[in-house]
Amino acid sequence: MSVWLALARLATVVNVALLLVLGGIWVRNYWRLRSKHTLGLLVFAALLCAENAFALYVYTLDPVLTVWFGTAVPDPAWRAMVAFHALETVGLGALTRVTLD
Repeated sequence: MSVWLALARLATVVNVALLLVLGGIWVRNYWRLRSKHTLGLLVFAALLCAENAFALYVYTLDPVLTVWFGTAVPDPAWRAMVAFHALETVGLGALTRVTLD
């Protein structure tokens, strides 16, 4: 397993966790406020969580793609994918911090 694959897995796990926290907060807020804005945030969290969960599935459970990602993907492609996952993690972390404040 490459270091890049491990970093991508870690970032997607963190992203899913942050999105579940945000989704839980936004569900509670939606039930209290019935705001379209809150509903939009909830839909955003659900879709982004599904995207990250699918990426995690591809990186860890899919029997064909896991092997391919672990052996055949060149390092420049991994650096780009990990950079996108990491940027998403930073953005979700900031959003979670502001939401919890």
